[in-house]
Amino acid sequence: MDFRLKVFYTVALRLNFTKAAAELYITQPAVSKHIQELEETYKTKLFERNGSKIALTPAGEILLKHTKEIFEIYREIDFEMSSFISERQGLLRLGASTTISQYIISPVLARFHQKQKDIKVNLLNGNTEQIENALINKEIEIGIVEGQSKNQSIKYIPFLKDELVLVCSNNPFVKQNEISVNDLKSMKFITRERGSGTLEVIEYALKNAGLKFTDLQIEMQLGSTESIKSYLLNSDCFAFMSIHAVNKELKNKELIVLDVEKLSVERHFYIITLLGKSDPLSELFIQNIANHYNLRL
Repeated sequence: MDFRLKVFYTVALRLNFTKAAAELYITQPAVSKHIQELEETYKTKLFERNGSKIALTPAGEILLKHTKEIFEIYREIDFEMSSFISERQGLLRLGASTTISQYIISPVLARFHQKQKDIKVNLLNGNTEQIENALINKEIEIGIVEGQSKNQSIKYIPFLKDELVLVCSNNPFVKQNEISVNDLKSMKFITRERGSGTLEVIEYALKNAGLKFTDLQIEMQLGSTESIKSYLLNSDCFAFMSIHAVNKELKNKELIVLDVEKLSVERHFYIITLLGKSDPLSELFIQNIANHYNLRL
């Protein structure tokens, strides 16, 4: 593998020479030298430099596309050739949306590592939209997400059912056994940010119950499940959250669940891959998930 391409790939993803140098454990002048050599080889600029900021040129975009494809081939070669010596090796790049990466995926990764100690796994965290984009851009091979956006280039495999429950720490409403959908209009909410699979599911469920998301009083939008829980514990707000995310707080009675009449917010977590794109290492990991949850894929 041409190390210059690895340097180019890292700079192209980070758009920062300093970060690329740190990630590759080389000096910044060395990064600049490798990029310069590539530009001399192809007789064209790969990056536009504007002060401290850089951006890919059209030629750089094309080289990045081919570099991703080259690295995919190398990754598959490493894994398939390692099978001849009964020691499966390789790199698997996963992406998981927030709730899954924090509360679901760790036992699966631990079990996979016990069986395949020589396979390195890199995990990218983000919301569902970010993970889907990373998959489409071939920055990861497999994603595990909370929402199903129905992107035409992505295959969605349901693997685990989840329920979103209405939770709070302490509020006058909790004295009631059940509230109506209409009561939600007078309550203050903390929600995830746009692009979150959780938010997408909540909006859909409310719409089916005859309530617009814009009818809710949104006090704040936060970027992680943990930050929402922390906010709830220090306010009189409410939030719809995955039952997997609040198990500990419910057991400790720090948060409580409030039932909403005629409102059920359920969803599946999905394994996502690119349609028509498969490789032995990804299939091995997906089968590991299937075995863990006793699924038939």
